[in-house]
Amino acid sequence: MSHDGVGLRAVMRSVSFLTAGALAVPFLAGCSSDEKVSKPLAGQDIAPAARNLVADGGALKWAVDALPETLNTFQADADAGTSRVAQAVLPSMFRLDAGGRPVPNPAYLESAKVIETEPRQVVLYKLNQKAVWSDGREIGAADFLAQWRALSGKNSAYWTARNAGYDRIQKIERGADDLQVRVTFSRPYADWKSLFSPLYPKDVMSTPDAFNDGARRKLKVTAGPFKVDKVDTAKKDVVLTRNPRWWGKPAKLDEIVLHAVPRDKRAAALADGSVDLADVDPADAQRIGLAARGQALRGIKVRKSLEPAYTQLALNGSTGPLADERVRRAVARALDRRELARLVLTPLGLPAVPVGSHLALSGQPAYADNSGAIGDLDTKEAQALLGDAGWVPGGPVKEQKKTQKAAGPEQDKSKHEKKSDGGKDGEDNKSGGRGDGGDRHLAREGKQGGAQGAYAPQGTAAPAAAAVQPLAKDGKPLLLRFVLPTGAGSETLNSVAERISAMLERVGIRTTISKVPDTSYFKDHIASGDYDLALYSWPTSAFPATDDRPVYAKPVPAADGSVNVEQNYTRVGTDQVDQLFDEALATLDEGDEVALIRKADSRIWATAGSIPLYQRPQLVAVRKNLVNAGAFGFQTPVYEDMGYLKKGAKLPAGPAGSPSPS
Repeated sequence: MSHDGVGLRAVMRSVSFLTAGALAVPFLAGCSSDEKVSKPLAGQDIAPAARNLVADGGALKWAVDALPETLNTFQADADAGTSRVAQAVLPSMFRLDAGGRPVPNPAYLESAKVIETEPRQVVLYKLNQKAVWSDGREIGAADFLAQWRALSGKNSAYWTARNAGYDRIQKIERGADDLQVRVTFSRPYADWKSLFSPLYPKDVMSTPDAFNDGARRKLKVTAGPFKVDKVDTAKKDVVLTRNPRWWGKPAKLDEIVLHAVPRDKRAAALADGSVDLADVDPADAQRIGLAARGQALRGIKVRKSLEPAYTQLALNGSTGPLADERVRRAVARALDRRELARLVLTPLGLPAVPVGSHLALSGQPAYADNSGAIGDLDTKEAQALLGDAGWVPGGPVKEQKKTQKAAGPEQDKSKHEKKSDGGKDGEDNKSGGRGDGGDRHLAREGKQGGAQGAYAPQGTAAPAAAAVQPLAKDGKPLLLRFVLPTGAGSETLNSVAERISAMLERVGIRTTISKVPDTSYFKDHIASGDYDLALYSWPTSAFPATDDRPVYAKPVPAADGSVNVEQNYTRVGTDQVDQLFDEALATLDEGDEVALIRKADSRIWATAGSIPLYQRPQLVAVRKNLVNAGAFGFQTPVYEDMGYLKKGAKLPAGPAGSPSPS
């Protein structure tokens, strides 16, 4: 899901949920690893077409949020635009399929498998014999070796944002011939398929200067269906053109232009032809559907699916009432997550199913609905938990100074916390290890104006709450500060927050909405801990043991007296969760890894630091004759197959995506 960690993933509690006073913890639904794998709630909507129906030539103008600051995905300021470029121009040993699973990429790999487990794990990569860099050199062990050395974390001169997995490699060697690469690990690593995706040429990785600066604005050597032609800062364009040395099926398009367009300007850009494909918000999707009757937008269609990201309600457990696990659990039991999912997704014609896992989405192997660990909507149970925590209705309330912060932590709290949110000192953050070359920052929201992923029809009124006496304890009212961003697109987020506030009021929890500039929403509030409640989104990962651990790791004191929260911005964590992640990362049995991830998720639910709500809608406006492009869902795009339908050609009848607003 993404406010930059941003959007993409500090409570000093030493007590796990199993020893939380008189709390009775519900049965932890650690589902067996052999249970039937779920299916994605929504499929791709990309107008799939056989290559013989796609015209040769043409340009695709693709809207992105901003011109990428860097073309190096392993740097802290990499963003979604960086990932788009990497997917089109660089090797990835594995890519994601429609179910979000990593599968070998045959353009680069003949095979990759674990060939030894004792005394060390050894992975043997057999490379495609046709795979070459754009300068004619074979892709080989030298490139793997250079990338490992750059990302291992042993040389601080490399400004890396992450080294997850690479720090477990002991050595890399040439195999039986130049097309084989042997990677030996110093300790077992379950998520080895996350590595070398993308793979940069040794030219980029061989020296700190080349890594830090050389790949920020240009990539001289590439190895994909496209190559980087230029980065035009004046026009805010990244121009990708066909790679003449590409050995696979040639790209149908002559070029792909990634063009920076603000969200609120995209409908106009589609209408005037300066953009052919753009992610849009629900309000714009509706406007495009209505305007399509006119001449300008007649050729535009909105394709839709569900994004590989989910929106959550975050509860800051570092201070105030929410430092008490019973109060957090009460908040969770007061929420009608089904109602919230319907509020957001039903108007879009998308499946309105609450997300049941923090660590996977429906369709991925690790997905199981573990929300039973916290329990369903139950207002009586919520009130009982609050009473047990000492919050009683109608209690005396001392006169409080008026403050905008309510129960939120102090603004200068960030001075005493360290976080790994993409800075140069962050080593194992949620940008780590995706097989599609994508970033693992928070699903980016701030630059689009509001927390994307929290959608609701404009003007939706919150339901009237039943009258409940305010709760108080020690002369203080139970009042939580709900921080939200302002700006374009934030109206829908506000609607969701208002509905949540009404649900909480039914059990006596009062909230105050605090609206802050979206440019500072994440950095100054979420990351620094200046909130009680907030809505933001995380992207899911094919490698949760690697990528999600820093998001749910127990905050730990540092030597200088600060607290290292990594990417755990709710600041709620336990030793048990950390141990389960460590065990999952160290097993080479995929079934055992899935089982451990599911157990970890059950325990994350039970701590009630964050409550997953719904999978984010993915709405993409495209030219109607553009095929093999649109709402990709989990799957890595196949850039060489994108293009425009030949004149007179018709797509075959078959299963269609969800009805489009247009």
